[in-house]
Amino acid sequence: MPSDPPDRSRVPAPGPLAGLRVVDCSTVLAGPYCTMLLGDLGADVIKVEPPEGDATRGWGPPWVGETSGWRTAAYYLAVNRNKRSLRLDLKTADGAGILGRLLERGDVVVENFRVGGFARLGFDDERLRRLNPSLVHLAISGFGTEGRAADLPGYDFVIQAVSGLMSITGAPDAEGGHPTKIGVAISDVVTGMLGAVSILAALFGRERGLPDRPEGAGQRIDISLLGATLASLVNQAQNAFVAGRPPGRLGNAHPNIVPYEAFETADRPIVVAVGSERQWPRFCEALGLPELAMDPRFASNGDRVEHRSELRPILAGRFAEHGARAWLAALDAASVPCGPINDIVDAFGSEEAAALGMTVEQTHPAWGAIRQVGIPFRFNGTPATIRTPPPALGEQTESILGELGYAATEIADLRRRGVV
Repeated sequence: MPSDPPDRSRVPAPGPLAGLRVVDCSTVLAGPYCTMLLGDLGADVIKVEPPEGDATRGWGPPWVGETSGWRTAAYYLAVNRNKRSLRLDLKTADGAGILGRLLERGDVVVENFRVGGFARLGFDDERLRRLNPSLVHLAISGFGTEGRAADLPGYDFVIQAVSGLMSITGAPDAEGGHPTKIGVAISDVVTGMLGAVSILAALFGRERGLPDRPEGAGQRIDISLLGATLASLVNQAQNAFVAGRPPGRLGNAHPNIVPYEAFETADRPIVVAVGSERQWPRFCEALGLPELAMDPRFASNGDRVEHRSELRPILAGRFAEHGARAWLAALDAASVPCGPINDIVDAFGSEEAAALGMTVEQTHPAWGAIRQVGIPFRFNGTPATIRTPPPALGEQTESILGELGYAATEIADLRRRGVV
């Protein structure tokens, strides 16, 4: 008897970038995060790794695969799902030749070599145009391609410092504070996000064509960690431009909204975000301090910012009288934005995170079950999906080379000589 036809209703629709090939020659975080986003959206991402692998494979503990012979750091797993790994020595002529074949067939290449490094490997802008006029090339650097810092390597920690971001992060000097980095490599993450946005814009321009560029033409995009981080300073940068002086550190307080910060309760801290004038009297009523709403010192947000030092002790004293659960319930009932300060395990274990599907599990043949962060955006027609777990180093080398036309004997010879 013939078998039943497959249940197509269970096969997810292809993502919006299905059919797009991305050659990922980047390592560490900004580039891999960018290409992971493209992979989540359906692109075929080929991760070209140096012989020793992406450096983040060794940035542990914690580790997966301690007993499998494929020990890899959790850091690497965070930004490399939905990719295929090709181990390749680009310093050899054969390795560069393999990359050339990939680029001929690719739509996008992402790299974060030191400025000029990709060109020194034989892939300058003119060579890339000859190989593939439609190629979109994203080049990530630390400080951009011009100026005295152009040749310097880019590290998130350094960028957070020189961009001014650290100067507004941490407790005020008066409280014994000092500039502090953010708890994730936010300069890398923002660069990766903006890199993905710029790639999508270039692909749209390629399809549409522009007055001075023929339809189907690719282009080079340069993005730097410093530029992306400076752009992320948004209102704080504008505050500095308008006021003519740098903003200081306020800990958990907001520079332009009051009250919008953390308060200690009788048992644990909570955060409160009174973001509109309509919320202010409801907040005062929920705290049992309705007279504050009538106090001219606190009548408007501008007044409250000006009199922050007078208002905060009043609120802090009141919050200390009861525990977090009671205050959160009262503020929720009054429709005042608030929340507990969760640790990461609690955050991903919350009902809210579960409703968003922000924890997923995959299985890798060497590493077993792997829990990962889910996809934060939803498409109702072309869904983003997590299709494959992060690959082991060179895991798909044979299949990728086969797609490029290499015979099994050629692949064996390349492997014997350490090219792949």
